[in-house]
Amino acid sequence: MGVSEVRNDFSRGSIVKNIINMAIPMTMAQLVNVLYNIVDRIYISMIPDIGFSALTGLGVCLPAISIVAAFANLFGMGGAPLCSIERGRSNHKEAERIMGNSFIMLAASGILLTVVGLMVKKPMLYLFGASETTYPYADSYLTIYLLGNVFVMISLGMNNFINSQGFGRMGMLTIVIGAVLNIILDPVFIFALGMGVQGAALATIISQCVSAIWVLKFLTGKKAIYTLNKRSFILDLRRIRRIIGLGISGFVMQVTNSLILILSNSTLQIFGGDLYVGIMTVINSVREVVSMPVMGLSSGAQPVIGFNYGAKKLKRVKSSIKFIILVSVVYNAIVCLLIQGFPAFFIRIFDDDPAVLQAGIPAIKLFFIGFFFMALQYTGQTIFLALAKSRWAVFFSIFRKVVLVLPLVILLPRIGALGTTGVFLSEPISELIGGTACFITMMLVVWRRELAAINGVVRETGG
Repeated sequence: MGVSEVRNDFSRGSIVKNIINMAIPMTMAQLVNVLYNIVDRIYISMIPDIGFSALTGLGVCLPAISIVAAFANLFGMGGAPLCSIERGRSNHKEAERIMGNSFIMLAASGILLTVVGLMVKKPMLYLFGASETTYPYADSYLTIYLLGNVFVMISLGMNNFINSQGFGRMGMLTIVIGAVLNIILDPVFIFALGMGVQGAALATIISQCVSAIWVLKFLTGKKAIYTLNKRSFILDLRRIRRIIGLGISGFVMQVTNSLILILSNSTLQIFGGDLYVGIMTVINSVREVVSMPVMGLSSGAQPVIGFNYGAKKLKRVKSSIKFIILVSVVYNAIVCLLIQGFPAFFIRIFDDDPAVLQAGIPAIKLFFIGFFFMALQYTGQTIFLALAKSRWAVFFSIFRKVVLVLPLVILLPRIGALGTTGVFLSEPISELIGGTACFITMMLVVWRRELAAINGVVRETGG
């Protein structure tokens, strides 16, 4: 066992300290990653005369960007928890092969998405809610983004394997390097060189390319516990099925996010026009920021829970679950209160036009009124994923977004002349029902049944 592996043995020491040691750099990484995207939008909104229209055009691109992230999750978040579990079982060769197979699938799917995306981008963007005014901006941004898609896939997907090996700070640096570069390049390309929206996209892709190089350099170097090598690139169908089986949850989450964005934008275009599509872009940007700490905590907890689950350290698994539930619930409750109390503050980050504020304040308050219940959804799905129970995670992702949100977005605007209000109201209703159902099921399936059953086996075998 190498020095790095001993240091990253999550079966030792304080469980809270282990999670925090992983979660802090991952949360910082999430924060920087959010800034990565948000800074683009803030700078774009500052372009003279066309700022809000350009921002709305970028918002139309978000479903396509979310689909790219979905494939990164499919193979990155699918392989990384399996890597943690196999490491906990001391099955080191299989852990390395999982990582290698994931890399090949990430690169291949990235190339495929670029080709298909460029072929269908015009009808796709109009389907996503573009208008004659916003299409040119959406087209300019998405074309460049798709051309650099492989770098995005490798950076997002393979960074999970740095984190799964316990190198949270190194994983944080992957995102920090790209984000800092993006923040520097954005004003240069957008304003100094006069490239506008195209400049924002180019800055993003160059930054992602640098991040991808950083990831590959680490995962092929001597510091990594598991390294990328030719032997690990040999694809195995059974292994790929395991990766996809676990990654399908993150994939479905992102794809359903895209479906919701598509339907929400197109419905808002019908009932409110570009103004409300732009407001939805602002609200989704705020949501990315405020969701970041819980997402960072979830990312930090997954390798710790997965390792201890693989090592059959069940008390430590339970302690991890208790900790992330407590922190997530308290944090989301505080965020919910802040947005209800100071809605205009969050909107002004992007635009202070009176028309945007007048329409945006009631919309953002309504959208976030059920945010507290998302803590239950986050923790439930995090635990299902960490214990490789992807079917439950997939089910509740589909249940909340497809079974609940999509029909609500279609029906509510057409009931009682709710219009745009119905679109924003669909989110808190789904959070209340979906989050509660996910959490209760997690407690019944994992806490009462799964962990209790394994604990009985461990006692009988003297483990």
